[in-house]
Amino acid sequence: MLRYTLMRLGVFVGCLVVVWGAVYSGIFPRGFGDSNFLWVLLLSLVLSAPISWVVLRKERDRASVQIVNKVDRMKANLDANRSQEDVADDGARARGEAAASN
Repeated sequence: MLRYTLMRLGVFVGCLVVVWGAVYSGIFPRGFGDSNFLWVLLLSLVLSAPISWVVLRKERDRASVQIVNKVDRMKANLDANRSQEDVADDGARARGEAAASN
């Protein structure tokens, strides 16, 4: 997941550099007053989202599989712990019932 996040950040930074250059060279219009940085940032974000959606598809799928496997392992561990507690509880109840009947 860290790899995907870093790759996504790289795509965003690349778009930021390209948009910054395009705005200062006059290809894209400048923002009004002090809003130029915000304009460049938002335009970079809008451009990087679909690019990363297409370019990082395989990496996103790989990260998704890793997360699903991790969640499945955690569920299996919780079920194992729950069944151990049930066995211990059943044993304690059986010993308690046997002691009560004597």
